[in-house]
Amino acid sequence: MAISFQQSAAMSLESVQIGFMPPADQVSADNLQQLVVYVQSKGFDYVVSPINSPGYRRVLFEGEEPQSPAMMAWRAGLEAFKPEDLVLRTADHSDFIVGTLSQWQDFDSQDAKVRLHSELALRQQLNWASHLGLGGVMLPYPPSSQSLSNYGRVMTGSLSILPYTTCWLRVPCMDEDLEKNVAEELQGMKSWERWNSLRNMAGSESKLGVALELSGALPTDQVLDRWFAEPVKVIILPEDIFLTNNKGYPVLSKRHQHIVRKFFKFKPYFMVSSSTIPKLTLDEFSEDTLEHSLASPHADYIRYLHRTQEGPDVIDQFATGYQDYLQAPLQPLQDNLESSTYETFEKDPIKYQQYELAVERALRDRPVPTNGEPDVTVIMVVGAGRGPLVNCSLRAAEKAGRNVRVYAVEKNPNAFVTIQNMKALYWGDRVNIVFSDMRTWKAPEQADILVSELLGSFGDNELSPECLDGAQKVLKPDGISIPANYTAFVAPMSSNKLHADVSTFKDLAKFETSYVVMFKAVSLLAQPKPIWVFEHPNRVDIPLNQDPLSNHHNVRSGSIEFTSETSGMIHGVAGYFESVLYKDVLLSINPATHSPGMFSWFPIYFPVKTPLYVPAGAQVVLDFWRLTDTRKVWYEWRVSCKVESLGVIQSSALHNVGGRSSSIGLY
Repeated sequence: MAISFQQSAAMSLESVQIGFMPPADQVSADNLQQLVVYVQSKGFDYVVSPINSPGYRRVLFEGEEPQSPAMMAWRAGLEAFKPEDLVLRTADHSDFIVGTLSQWQDFDSQDAKVRLHSELALRQQLNWASHLGLGGVMLPYPPSSQSLSNYGRVMTGSLSILPYTTCWLRVPCMDEDLEKNVAEELQGMKSWERWNSLRNMAGSESKLGVALELSGALPTDQVLDRWFAEPVKVIILPEDIFLTNNKGYPVLSKRHQHIVRKFFKFKPYFMVSSSTIPKLTLDEFSEDTLEHSLASPHADYIRYLHRTQEGPDVIDQFATGYQDYLQAPLQPLQDNLESSTYETFEKDPIKYQQYELAVERALRDRPVPTNGEPDVTVIMVVGAGRGPLVNCSLRAAEKAGRNVRVYAVEKNPNAFVTIQNMKALYWGDRVNIVFSDMRTWKAPEQADILVSELLGSFGDNELSPECLDGAQKVLKPDGISIPANYTAFVAPMSSNKLHADVSTFKDLAKFETSYVVMFKAVSLLAQPKPIWVFEHPNRVDIPLNQDPLSNHHNVRSGSIEFTSETSGMIHGVAGYFESVLYKDVLLSINPATHSPGMFSWFPIYFPVKTPLYVPAGAQVVLDFWRLTDTRKVWYEWRVSCKVESLGVIQSSALHNVGGRSSSIGLY
């Protein structure tokens, strides 16, 4: 029994679905049944077949008079398919078949009749595909020499005909006709440009995916990276790009293997295309009988690559279910976190390993008391949660051989219950627990070391600056803050998936809200750059042992310029942070310096309402503001693109003016 596309999508993540695509002009209604049997016997999961026979070209009515009765009747929809028009005549094996359109259809022809009849034929074909319940339909890549405008209009208007059928646009990763005079490092962008033009016409239509055809010569990794931000649903591997190993089996080059393995994590279908149709019927004593009964070596090889790919690392395991999923950042001052949220954060061994190391080094650097001074270092953990940083501090003290007195300050009444239990069962008199907001707490003594974990995905987006400003008065003049500083990083990014997800809300406020996201279908147009930094303790703006009179010193702004080496679409801004806990002990989610194995923070995504197209070599300018009033903190942002010879060629609106759509509450 054939496996439907709906069923295969729900199959184990360990499986990979592989189809076979013979040359369309060699598939007919007469050999279709044999082709299906052959493809199934070779271990493929589906087959690609033309919907119509070459004879369907008759609907062009070439040479007919303008008022031909037959042509006028067909245009009026008064004529159904004739049996000889069709390769797919029944719904038999419909869930095993992907249909393709007739190759003669020309939607941007100079001949108005050809354009019209191609469009009418497309609608008739798609209606038939929908009637049959085909698993998918693959649209052709338009000829390189032609405009895309009418094809884009026709395609966009026709997608609604297929309410339940997947629709893919076949796109070569290298359009040889368009790449002849293109610099080597930019080859492959022309194909993406043409897809991007059609996709933009279709908008965020989720039914339209890409069937990306790999070629023998591949673009650079930087160019291919654009495709990881697109809805690539199928990877087409022509048989002629395979090499033959010393045992006579087909294999891919190292570069092709690398690309295929990168695409595995997006779980596309695969398609092996052939320039010849196999021998479908065999004599009883044919020499090919044994080979005919064996699984396809090409399909076996793809499954081998899939089977032998590296398993998910600790970050990927943790991120399962969160990839490309929009989450609102935490509001720790307004909301009391749930126990499950604390538990999730506490599973990250790297973060606490670094905190423990930072506290240990800070303790070792403290001067040894002289003249009979008490040999006790006061550590205050502010925002203690359920106590993991308290445990880190106690272990660090043991390693450093220093006596410590620890305070654990927490305002969440539910988390405070947990640390009461921790004190009773484990900490004892070594730890003093305090139920209070760190900003208003009147400490009985001052701290040598102030420890906190208030960082957000953008560093300061969970109000670490405001919290630590209020807590700073409990720190001695020579006291140490852990973390010592944190820097926000930004980069222009492309992600059709994330932008489409925000678009589904049809609400401006959703485009003016930041989201915490584990990036997957995302491409950065340039590497992240720092935009601002916060340092603690802040001795410049806050009087000693006092609270700040206002929050204006925590306002920040930056205008950062990037060069996009390849063309792309900007769907928003990616945000990251780096933090110095103490001296050379760091935490980072910046891709260039990411702390290995740390998963407590995902990047942050700032959408732009209207995506911007960026040509290769253009400058992208990100303008960002962190603003505040007496009740809240918020971000505003805009994106612009400029070309050296022309200046600014496009710019987004200013997002989230006055914090009208999203903000972080101070109380």
